Amino acid sequence: MSESTSCHQGFYGPISNDIWQRAQKIKLLICDVDGVFSDGRIYLSNAGEELKAFHTRDGYGIRSVLTSDIHVAVITGRQSKIVETRMTGLGIKHIYQGIDNKFEPFEQLMSLYNVSAEQVAYIGDDMVDLPVMKAVGLSVCVGDGHPFVKRHCHMTTTLNGGHGALRELTDLLLLSQDKFASAHGMSI
Repeated sequence: MSESTSCHQGFYGPISNDIWQRAQKIKLLICDVDGVFSDGRIYLSNAGEELKAFHTRDGYGIRSVLTSDIHVAVITGRQSKIVETRMTGLGIKHIYQGIDNKFEPFEQLMSLYNVSAEQVAYIGDDMVDLPVMKAVGLSVCVGDGHPFVKRHCHMTTTLNGGHGALRELTDLLLLSQDKFASAHGMSI
C-alpha cells in the first residue's frame, strides 16, 4: 500500500492514514452530549425529572485523555443538572449548556487553550454540530448519527452514541499519540 492509502490497526478496525495523522495533532476534544455521551433518548419521570444513561466506558475514556494532556469540553443544546453532575464528575471543566450556536464556545475554547482548529476534535451526531465539525481538524460522527452529518465528517465511529462511540474516539486519540499504555497504567 502507498503511504496515502495505508492503514493503522485500531481496536475497532482499520484507521486510515489521514485519520491517524489528524488524531495525532489533537490537543482539545469537544463533545456534544445527547446522542454522543447518551443514546440521544431523554427519559422524563412523572415528576418531570429528566433522566439520561451514560456509558461507563465513555467516562473512563474521557478520564484517560484528561490525564494525557488532551483537554475536554462539552457543548450541548440542552440544559440539564444531570449533564453538569456527570461532566464535573469526569473532570471536565468547561461545560456549555443551552447553546444554539456552538461555534461561539468553540472559538472561546480555542483561545482559552491556545490551540488551532487543526488541533481540535469534535464528536457529534446531528445537524447543529456541523458548523463546528466543518472547522476542526478531526470531525467525528457517532455510528447512529444523522446520515447527512456522516457524509460531512472525517470519521464515523463503529459504535453508536451512548454505547461506547466516545471511547472509540478517545482510544484512537491515545493510540495515535502513543499515550494509550501510559493512560491506562500499562507498560507494553
